[in-house]
Amino acid sequence: MNGTQWIIFILIVQVIHFLGTWKLYVKAGRKAWEAAIPVYNGIVLMQIINRPKWWVLLLFIPIINLLMFPVVWVETIRSFGKNKMLDTWLVILTLGFYIAYINYAEDVKHIEDRDLKPKTGLGEWVSSIVFAIVAATFVHTYFIQPYVIPTGSLERTLRVGDFLFVSKFHFGARTPMTAIAAPMVHDTLPLLKRKSYLNKPQIPYFRLPGFQTPQKNDIVVFSWPADTVQQFFVKSKGVEKPIDKKSNYVKRCVGTPGDSLAIINGKVHINGEPLQLSDRARVMQNYIVYAQKGVSSRLLREVDASDYIRIYKPKNIDQNQLNALRANGIAVGADENGQATIYTDEKGLPTEFIRQLRLSLTEETPRERVANMTLQMVAQLKKNPGIDSVVMENIPKGQPGTNVFPQNPYYRWNVDNFGPIYIPEKGATVEINKKTIPLYKKIIRDYEHNTVKVEADRVLINGKEANSYTFKQGYYWMMGDNRDHSEDSRAWGYVAEDHIVGKPVFIWLSFDNFQDGIRFNEKFRWDRMFTTVGGNGEPVSYFKYFLIALAGYFIFDFFRKRRKKEAS
Repeated sequence: MNGTQWIIFILIVQVIHFLGTWKLYVKAGRKAWEAAIPVYNGIVLMQIINRPKWWVLLLFIPIINLLMFPVVWVETIRSFGKNKMLDTWLVILTLGFYIAYINYAEDVKHIEDRDLKPKTGLGEWVSSIVFAIVAATFVHTYFIQPYVIPTGSLERTLRVGDFLFVSKFHFGARTPMTAIAAPMVHDTLPLLKRKSYLNKPQIPYFRLPGFQTPQKNDIVVFSWPADTVQQFFVKSKGVEKPIDKKSNYVKRCVGTPGDSLAIINGKVHINGEPLQLSDRARVMQNYIVYAQKGVSSRLLREVDASDYIRIYKPKNIDQNQLNALRANGIAVGADENGQATIYTDEKGLPTEFIRQLRLSLTEETPRERVANMTLQMVAQLKKNPGIDSVVMENIPKGQPGTNVFPQNPYYRWNVDNFGPIYIPEKGATVEINKKTIPLYKKIIRDYEHNTVKVEADRVLINGKEANSYTFKQGYYWMMGDNRDHSEDSRAWGYVAEDHIVGKPVFIWLSFDNFQDGIRFNEKFRWDRMFTTVGGNGEPVSYFKYFLIALAGYFIFDFFRKRRKKEAS
């Protein structure tokens, strides 16, 4: 729904409200016309039901209003003596239309000094829960949202298992676009595993004022532009999602509106100059490690490298052992001589598993191995006298990669040699032709809602031949610090301004083996807990200060209660 349609819809709601409540307004000592004036009628209604006038604001805040409307309906009928459980269910199940029945069919009296305190323990409990959800939803939607790093695309800057607080107010909170959705969840209802929203109606995009815009080097949470998955990490048929219900991604912003971006031999260049990364950035890339005497897994493990393959040669392996290995997702093949060969990731085979299967293994130490490392890891590895060379793995320029934007033969780009490409700025105009349209087609069609058709050498936008196009919003380029193991803008292109969610500001919890599932024996990363995401220098943990402050509060509270008890 566009702005005009929403205005018409709100006016229709106001007419329904007037027709269904004007007699109740009169019985409460007000004028009938007061039920017809938008916003003012809400203020008057709050006075009738003896609730704060600021509640009216909650009725106009998307998602929160879905919680508040039933509360106001129930409060309205109770202000006219309808306190039975049946009345409560009727007004909720009829979406408030039960009020219209009372308005015309029953002779009720307004209770001016109604007792607002719930009459039962259950009622008080429900009331507390409702307003706790309202408050939490308000904070979650407009101020701070919790988020967990699910994938390794930002390793080692942000790590899998980092639990973050994401600020909505830095860039300005994006108001919900999906009008009808469950509070406090994203796109899926827990346990039920069903979508938590209705695709329609949609509210026009609006962002509250912020005090920053995303800058180069900022880590940003945004709605994944290419998202069509029903649930994250679950394979299923593709679905079309509203923008604010797309899966949340977190990457580093490397290009802002108006920039020209190129990747040259794995290094990002902006406007012709190498991108100067934050000193907290820990960019990882694949390196080829060579040693005449062999590159052992121990050497790679000592520098904390990742994403390398370990190869084992078993002796006298039988079919039962093979079946057990494959049943546990372990790859077993054969070398050129037909000898069984076991392949694992950098974690290798668990010792207990080897004992259980009674395997006799020898791990190979090939002369050349590929491992994912930061520059700091590379420098440490090069100090080892047994290592002959460490060279960054690089796909040559002109060799087209797979799944690389814009997926068009005109552009023979890959993840290491990409561009140059222009990042559109709001109000900027670009030339449109058969060669440039692959770069901007998704923007023009999907983000700015035009029809695009290419006929021979002509490009038609909204049915008319176009030689240029002016952008309606700004766009960003997002990349993972884990360069060779990140699906980012190099795969799906630009991130629209209306897809920006917020800025990670704080790590409050961190697990080392989060991908294996949360268990009581999780290994905590104490040095990462209560650290800031931004800033300069090495992150500093404020966890001990938090514990000191918490202990201080409990001590203070203990003595306060003790003095209060002695005084009484």
